[in-house]
Amino acid sequence: MTSMKNNDWKDRLNVVYSTNPDFGYEMDNDEEQVTLDKNKQNLRVSIDKKNRGGKVVTLITGFIGTENDLKELGKLLKSKCGVGGSAKDGEIMVQGDFKTKIIELLIKEGYSKTKGIGG
Repeated sequence: MTSMKNNDWKDRLNVVYSTNPDFGYEMDNDEEQVTLDKNKQNLRVSIDKKNRGGKVVTLITGFIGTENDLKELGKLLKSKCGVGGSAKDGEIMVQGDFKTKIIELLIKEGYSKTKGIGG
């Protein structure tokens, strides 16, 4: 007899039904990445204009950690600069050219290994 825990319907919400009798639903049990300490993060700040319809964005890359922590940092940077942006896939995008301000903010927040890249 199989344990009910292995087939808990609550863990399978939003799953498409399979008619295969041998189908075994696999849980996405990947350990979520642990967020590195602020002073160990090697963040890179750059200005990007490519594929953005002529608009300039400040790109913060190199963040290692959970998606929630990335979003929190993105929220902080966007609010300090008073602009919009996004935080996903390990990078934060802030609308506008705020490279110098963001580098200063990150260092002040404890991200001591932050560097600017590009012109």
